[in-house]
Parts: sequence; C-alpha cells; structure tokens
Amino acid sequence: MAADLNGRAAEEVEILDLSHDGRGVARIGGKAVFVDGALPGERVRVRVAKRRRQFDEAVLEQVLVPSAQRVAPRCAHFGVCGGCSLQHLDPAAQLAAKERQLLENLERIGAVAPRTVFAPLRGPQWAYRRRARLGVKYVHKKGRVLAGFRERDKPYLADLRSCEVLEARFRDLPAELAALVQSLGIRDRVPQVEVAAGDRAAALVFRVMQPPDAADLEKLEAFGAAHDLQIHLQTGGLDTVRPLRADYPALAYDLDGGALSLEFGPVDFIQVNREVNLAMIDAAMGLLAPEATDSVLDLFCGLGNFTLPVSRRAGQVVGVEGDAGLVAKARANAVRNAVGNARFFTENLFEPKAFGRWSEERYDRVLLDPPRAGAVECLPRMAHWRPRRVVYISCHPGSLARDAGILVRDQGFELIGAGVMDMFPHTTHVESIAVFEPAV
Repeated sequence: MAADLNGRAAEEVEILDLSHDGRGVARIGGKAVFVDGALPGERVRVRVAKRRRQFDEAVLEQVLVPSAQRVAPRCAHFGVCGGCSLQHLDPAAQLAAKERQLLENLERIGAVAPRTVFAPLRGPQWAYRRRARLGVKYVHKKGRVLAGFRERDKPYLADLRSCEVLEARFRDLPAELAALVQSLGIRDRVPQVEVAAGDRAAALVFRVMQPPDAADLEKLEAFGAAHDLQIHLQTGGLDTVRPLRADYPALAYDLDGGALSLEFGPVDFIQVNREVNLAMIDAAMGLLAPEATDSVLDLFCGLGNFTLPVSRRAGQVVGVEGDAGLVAKARANAVRNAVGNARFFTENLFEPKAFGRWSEERYDRVLLDPPRAGAVECLPRMAHWRPRRVVYISCHPGSLARDAGILVRDQGFELIGAGVMDMFPHTTHVESIAVFEPAV
C-alpha cells in the first residue's frame, strides 16, 4: 500500500456492486466503501476520504483492471458537473443496473415480484433534454459569469461550456448564457434560467432579482431573436413569469401519433425526454387497454399527458390533479383537441379525507403518475373503484415498491409486470411502469 500526501494509505480493492447513486461499492475490512467513478468488476486503487459509522467514502485514484462495460464519457465536463453520473458506463449496462434496482426495491420494500419483467423503454442517449433548470452566477473573484448545473456533491456551480444531454439546439447554451448575462447590468442578479422546448417553439425563463433596464431588455430580446427563442422574465414566484413579447406562439408538443397536441407554459411540468414520453404513452395505452365502454381514472394527470390519449380509446376519463393551473390547462387542451369525454378536477391527492364526488364513482381502469412521494394516500380507494387494471407510472422505485406491496397485500391485486424506462440516460434516475390486476 502507498500513502498519499495526507498520510492515508491507498488500497487496492475489487468493486462488487453499483450503489443507487451510481458509485462503486467495495469492502475494506468488511465495511462498505463507496467509490465515485468505479464500476462493478473493476480492480481499483482508492484512498478513503471520509469515514462514517456504517460506511466509508473513497476517492478513485487509479483503475487497475477496467470493466468491459466502461466507456469513454462523451462530455468534457463529466466528473465535475453533477448533471450526469453514469456516462462512463455502457448505456445497456446503465439500464440493466436500473432494472436490478427496480426489482430489488420491489422485493425488499414491497415483498413482491412481477410476473413479467418488461423490456426497457429506450430513446436517444444524447440531446434528449427539452426541459432543464440552469444555475447562473456572477463570480466576483473570477470576474465572470458561470452557467450550468451544480458540481457533483458540491454547492458550487460547474463552469460549463456545453451540455451533451440538452436538446441539440441548446448544446452550447451554458456558454452562450454566460456571455449574455455577463453583458447585462444585472449580471449579479440572475440566479437561474429555465429551458423549455416544445415541438415547434422554445423558451427561456430568466429568474431576475432586479428588473432589467431598457438596455438589458434590448439585449435579452436580441438574444431571443438571434436564437429563435421566446424570452420570459420571472421576478418572484411562478405566477410572476411574463413574456417579453405578447405575440409568442404557444409552446406545445404532439402525441398519440400526431392526433393530439398539448399546450404548456414555460415553467409547467412536462416529461423531459420527448421520445421516451411518446413511447411511454404508447406502452401505457397498450397495458391499460381501455375499451370503448370503460370509465378510466387518471390520477396526477397534469396537463393531460395520459388523459387525452385515454379519451380517444375509452368511454369517459376523469383526470385529477392538485395544481389548479395545470387542471385549467388540461381542460383547455381537451377543448382545443375537441375532446368531449374528459372531465378534470382539482384535488390534493395527498388528503383523501377531502376527496370530492369524483372519488365516489366506479372506474374500470386506473392510471397513476405520482411524484416521488408515490400514491399511498389514494390506494385505499381501490376497494371502492374496483378497477380491472391499474397502470402505475413511477419516478422513484422505492415509493413504487411500497405502493405495490400495499396493492398486493391489502387491496387484492397481482403485480402482472414491471419494467424501467430510459427517461434520463447517464443519470441514476429510475423511471418505471408497472401493471396490476385483481388476483384470481
């Protein structure tokens, strides 16, 4: 063993596994050690940097025997920027690791296993992000503006020049935004910029702590015109977002083979990966299998991403969402697409005692698309709704596993199938889809 400059010994270890946050897992003296940048099957030299009661954290000094699944990261900022953590792992191996995590969570937390493991839903590996929030900071010591994502495991902003996972038109946006904000009189009063792209138009939302003057407004508008981007300003909460011009076309994306179009605002939630969202909708419709006489319930419906496609296949659909602004836009999207068999309700789905009359109806199919917290508060109502099929879209395997266990153990369902979706390539985010039917 060789000692480093701090006197701590460097050790050679075998990497046994990949943690849920993408770090290699080794053991030294029987104690787990997490190694950022190491992959399963590798022999590496590490230096323990932090000692904790249950585990240690180590710095990777050298890969002695690389994994066959190790690849060269495409992004020049990989390892510093916290936006991606798995670019050094082959994409197929990334998905396999996420599938293992999903199945392990289902077994460990929910004590369930799917009858079928679905093949992963895939999309583009690069240039896939149509929504992002970029930090911006004027660093006085450097005398310049930085724009991008946070550094990995640090509060500092990474000094990015480009981003390989943003849509192609935004690849060089970090450097372009830094130069633009550098030229503004309020360069130290712009903490973030949100990116939102529809199929035919895109927007930037500048969070400003001080209203820009006429000269700054002119620069912002010129930047938008040069890059074919709508420019919006946000002076406070989300309700303060305003466009620089009143004649911007609506942001929208097509779905269901182009039969539908959903309009959205520049800070509204939409799925970040266009191609995987389309594949996910197709998969959900196939698994939900609504019939022409069915009544379908879509919980956490947002803008109607699933509700409107369901409306084209079912007799009627009810969409429920806690954000009143999104519900209003979902209703407007239904009208715009000439959908007459969809009803929408604003409801806090985490407070079941306050559920309205919609919850007293019966439904043949139920679709759930909750946030990370899951949908545990809604599950007791399944006994009343008695759906013949439940499709659950999840952005967190732990909450899905917990809810799956409740559906199987307490509500009499069987987990028919589950699988992962590659919504966020090169990150550790695990998106998945699961299907339940009443146990026979």
